[in-house]
Amino acid sequence: MEKNILVATDGSVHSGNSLEYLSKLFGPDPSLAFHLLGVVPSGGGGKDWMLEVDPLRSHSSEADRRASRVRKHLRDAESRLVQNGIAMERIATKVKIATSISGAIRAEAEQGNYDSVVIGRRGLGTIGNMFFGSVSSELVDKCHKVPIWIVDGQVSGERFLLAVHNHPASLLAADHLAYMLKNLPNAEICLYRSNSVFGSQRGAKPEEFYAQWGKNWCDKYLDLDNFLFYAHFQLLVEGGIPRSRITQLPTQMHLNVATDLLRQAKQHRCGTIVIGRRRRDIAKGQLKGVSDNTLKQAQNIAVFLTG
Repeated sequence: MEKNILVATDGSVHSGNSLEYLSKLFGPDPSLAFHLLGVVPSGGGGKDWMLEVDPLRSHSSEADRRASRVRKHLRDAESRLVQNGIAMERIATKVKIATSISGAIRAEAEQGNYDSVVIGRRGLGTIGNMFFGSVSSELVDKCHKVPIWIVDGQVSGERFLLAVHNHPASLLAADHLAYMLKNLPNAEICLYRSNSVFGSQRGAKPEEFYAQWGKNWCDKYLDLDNFLFYAHFQLLVEGGIPRSRITQLPTQMHLNVATDLLRQAKQHRCGTIVIGRRRRDIAKGQLKGVSDNTLKQAQNIAVFLTG
């Protein structure tokens, strides 16, 4: 398989939502493989975590029960994908025992050959916020080497809203999106730039793009004065996205960029928002990061984070 995605599954309805989302969008792409990961929490003060480094170590009865449940969840998830038309040869499963669920997912994502890691999330509300404060939140905070796809609730729109800003991270998001969608000729992408009325951080300098795309390409396509709309468009086209499937939406001013992104996604029937995150060593300014706020407000939508 050309492309590989890691799907964290735990048998919950939220995990099921992520499987439905992936099946609907990426089922027609025969080059994409689904790697289902189930994590068995070692729990308590026991030493089940030693199984990670010593697989011959005997299991406790409770660890066996937890592992049995996780394996069942994986079988159910596998069956669900098959029922949705995914061929068995495109599906792989794996069980890990770990003291930290998010740590195990992150380690597998970064050590394996994966193009993204996918996790389902509960919607907003008290319980949802508690969940987001644990597994998905830790992944978003610590996993920066592999793109993270957070699927919140039931996602209906099949278009993608690519949040455009004039930093290399945004172009990397476009590059990632083009790669993942290149075998789906019906995929539609909306390019959108949301400006905050409180101002924004400085744009990147042309030389900051050279290492990734080369000076010649940058001299030809970088349009920093236009928030890199043309550069994003060019990367998508070079990545195999038909020009007719790319739309540039008018730039707008808004008090809260995250709220605006979610509103635009709903208005234009986009089920997924794609955001390129800046490096962790770059300050986020007066307001909290756009990606953080978008995730906190997201309901029944998927959010792709790169960087």
